[in-house]
Amino acid sequence: MRRFVTVLTVLLGLFPISFGLRFLFDGPGAAARFGIDPWPTGTAAGYFAVKGIRDVACGLIILVLFALGERRATGIVMALVALIPIVDMTAVLTHDGTVATALGIHGLTALVVGFDAWLLLRERSAVAAAAQPVGAHS
Repeated sequence: MRRFVTVLTVLLGLFPISFGLRFLFDGPGAAARFGIDPWPTGTAAGYFAVKGIRDVACGLIILVLFALGERRATGIVMALVALIPIVDMTAVLTHDGTVATALGIHGLTALVVGFDAWLLLRERSAVAAAAQPVGAHS
């Protein structure tokens, strides 16, 4: 199970980096997959850089914490990061995006990130519980 959690956590750190880089280098192309249409143009298209760097930084934070061996801290961060796709889902639903995109992309992402957070936090608790000394017998 630990290997599964490790692979899932690394992937969940890499995915937002890849999404962010797409927004930084091909904002309109990346935006087409987000679920809101039309996207801002002109000076308002500066939003692409904001979205891009947010995603890159989020992924880097996850990967750095995890690389430092801070599995519990990574779990806490993952639980907090699950709020991002929830807000993204809400934005899609409230701005005439499709329910399928909102739930299928953003909602599912929130569930997977939350599940990974739960696994990381549970893993740490299980390890700590196993390390508890058993009382000495007289």
